[in-house]
Formats: sequence, structure tokens, C-alpha cells
Amino acid sequence: MAREAAVRDYGGVSAQRRREQRRRKLIDAGRRLWGSGGLEAVSVRGVCAASGLTHRYFYEQFDGRDALIGAVAEDARRQLAQTLLEHSAAAGGSVDERFRAALTAFLHTMSDDPEFHRIMTSDLAGVAGLENWEYETLDLVADLMVQAGAAIPGFALPPGAEARRRARFVVGGVNQLLSGWLADRDVSAAELAQVCTDYLMALARVPAGRSTVTTDSQAMDPA
Repeated sequence: MAREAAVRDYGGVSAQRRREQRRRKLIDAGRRLWGSGGLEAVSVRGVCAASGLTHRYFYEQFDGRDALIGAVAEDARRQLAQTLLEHSAAAGGSVDERFRAALTAFLHTMSDDPEFHRIMTSDLAGVAGLENWEYETLDLVADLMVQAGAAIPGFALPPGAEARRRARFVVGGVNQLLSGWLADRDVSAAELAQVCTDYLMALARVPAGRSTVTTDSQAMDPA
């Protein structure tokens, strides 16, 4: 019985808690290596050395290098979502004020945290299980936009799938502007956030309903 208790609780820390702490150390080590040296700098041996843990503990948590990379990428994606949600909620007010605050905070994070920047802009197409990581991340942000918009009193979202379609359009456009901004830094983070907010609000004012785009077949139909 005493041995079982020791397994469960060592130095006042449960076995489950120790496993969680080791996992956190491994992810943090992978993030440091990836953030400082790029994806090619991440290896099982390097992560073990950087975390101070043995290979045994690495494989207790991950099947291999790709699984660790996936955990680090997901950790960064959670940071992205948390940054957007926290600053949007803190700003309060109208939808444009919330969007501008969230985007400004994200841009500052990308500028001020080189590790986060490198992870979020890495090409993960060659990593097993992460082939669609960028697309899925943009989709996550689009969903967050729709959820946040639905919670703002007086802000009417388009019906049905139109809200998500518009959110995807905005997120894709912002992502392109962000890529250019990271290369040029021709305006401040606040200025770019304002430009993106202006585009968002312009799209939000477009009435929901039938598209004004007419196909050739529709143009030929007298009805």
C-alpha cells in the first residue's frame, strides 16, 4: 500500500501531475528550438537535451518528432485564440472596436515574440498530420469571429452559412495583408489593424441575401 501511495504521490505531486509537467517541459523545449532555429532544429535528441528529460519520458508523451511538432503547433494556436478572445473581450464596445483591439494585439505578438512568429509562419505541409494546419487555423479564427459577433448586442450577422463565409473571406484577406506587413513593416500594427477593421466593417454593411453577381445563364433568362 505504501509503494502504491508513493507511485501516486511523490514529494507531494501526483503521478498524473508529474506527467503533465514533463509534457509541458517537452513542448516548451520544442517551442524554443523551433522558434530559435526553425523547424529543422527540432529533433527528439535535441528536445530531450533542452528539456533535461530522457528519451523514455519523451516517448511516454509522443510517438515521435512529428507528434511533438503537432503539440507545439497546437500550443501556439491556442495562444493565438486566447490573444484574440482576451483582447476582444477587454475592449468591449462595438464590433469594430473589438476587432481592432484583437488584431492589434495579435500583430504586436507576431512582432515582439520571434518564437511565436516563426512557428505561426512555418510551412508544415511536410509534417505528418499537419498538412492542413494553416487552413484549419484560419478556419478557427473565422469561427471565433462568428461566435464573437453573435455575442455582441445589436450586431446582426447574416443568416445561415453566409456569416461563416464572410468571416473566412475576411480572415483570408487579413492573412495576406499580415504576410506582406511582416515582410515590409511599412505601417504600424495599429494602422494595419485599422485598415483591416475598415474592410471588415465595409463587408459587414453589405446586405445579406442573393448575390448581385449574375451568371451568363441568368443574364440570358428573361425571367
